[in-house]
Amino acid sequence: MTIIIVDGFSFEFKNAKAAFKFDETNKGLSTYHGVISLKAVDIVAEFENYYLFVEIKDYTRLSRQFDDYTGLKNSLKYKFRDTFLYRYAENKIDKPIRYICLLNGMDNVSCKRFCKDLNYELPVGVKNKKRWQYELVESCFVVNLDRWNKNFPDWYVQKITNPNSNNNPQYF
Repeated sequence: MTIIIVDGFSFEFKNAKAAFKFDETNKGLSTYHGVISLKAVDIVAEFENYYLFVEIKDYTRLSRQFDDYTGLKNSLKYKFRDTFLYRYAENKIDKPIRYICLLNGMDNVSCKRFCKDLNYELPVGVKNKKRWQYELVESCFVVNLDRWNKNFPDWYVQKITNPNSNNNPQYF
């Protein structure tokens, strides 16, 4: 089992071959991607048959960061697309990609709406039979913490009460 602590959450990825903080800011780590104008998801996990991109947002604090629904939706969309470009440049797009946005504090109805709109804009599962040889993303989900754990029991996540304590985190 691979455990990753990112943005105040502890993720347990059962059966992951590897998982790491993708938007790493520490220049000394091998997962640091440099400071360029591309955005990045928070976590990339590799499994036998696919990659998982994870973006985490604390919806209860987002009003200070985004003015509206479209701003948040575009942020989630561009984080996926830019991470796809990073991984393409690294020659790491050799498996299907699944994308999950954890929007802690968002209600289930809003998560469902975001998911529908984001699936359309990415576009999920679309492969043009004449030109595109590959789909950009196999699946996309927008969930809150409760829905994450119900829908993805092999990838349990908990909010950490003291995110600066990586040695012995305390959980809610």
